[in-house]
Amino acid sequence: MPLLIGGAIFAVLGLISLIFWWTDFMTIIRGALPISLLLGGALATYVGLDEVQDKIREERQRQDEKLEKAKEEIELVRAEAERYKEELEKLKDKNN
Repeated sequence: MPLLIGGAIFAVLGLISLIFWWTDFMTIIRGALPISLLLGGALATYVGLDEVQDKIREERQRQDEKLEKAKEEIELVRAEAERYKEELEKLKDKNN
């Protein structure tokens, strides 16, 4: 309960102070607004660059996975071709 009463008193004092020092308050707002925009823009740029880097990493990883899959398929085809070559050699030896 004392916290509620104290909060109400400070809110009323803050409102009264805001009315009396409105010009000072607006001066602070005018000074803080460009800084806030600058820092917000810098943060958004940093987050955007980080997101772009993540997308590049994911795309590179997908390409590496495709490359590995293609290499595995090539090895399977080579092994199969080698097996066919050996069978062909056996058939040639049998016919001669």
